[in-house]
Amino acid sequence: MSEALEEMYLFGEEKMEKAIAQMKKEFASVRTGRANPAILDKVIVEYYGAPTPIRQMAQVSVSEGTTLVITPFDKSIMKELEKAIIKAELGVAPNNDGTCVRLNFPPLTEDRRKETAKEVKKYGEDTKVAVRNVRRDMVDSLKKIEKDENMPEDAVKDNQDKIQKITDKYVGIIDSLVSEKEKEVMTV
Repeated sequence: MSEALEEMYLFGEEKMEKAIAQMKKEFASVRTGRANPAILDKVIVEYYGAPTPIRQMAQVSVSEGTTLVITPFDKSIMKELEKAIIKAELGVAPNNDGTCVRLNFPPLTEDRRKETAKEVKKYGEDTKVAVRNVRRDMVDSLKKIEKDENMPEDAVKDNQDKIQKITDKYVGIIDSLVSEKEKEVMTV
């Protein structure tokens, strides 16, 4: 196998893995019935004029599986912390007791679970599209390599089959992650 082909395969698989990593990151922010500190990853607080993620300015812990306890290192930031959580529209109201902010996650209703499952499927579909775009880029690269190196037709066909197998592998991974997350969302 030529160096250009190896590079194309490495680059393509790396991009597919990044797409799946992004999907996992999106899944972490999907609200299930349990408290998950990752839901706060998108919440940014104005801290002395600088936008700061909550996890860099407070300790976040899970209490009783359904409550997130956010204890800021600097107690003077409580109001801004509360405002940022409300602004992020997480679907839960913050309770400020002066030393920490508590977020109680009530169990999801059946309708909300179904909505969330649809959201999970959409993330999966978006990731599949990204993987298929990488496949298209790999096939385009293969065509360039074919011209540059005068590859025989059967070698081109073999490489196209290999690209398809790689794509199928990653689509399979996406499908299993999506069904796993759906199951988690639908479990009461």
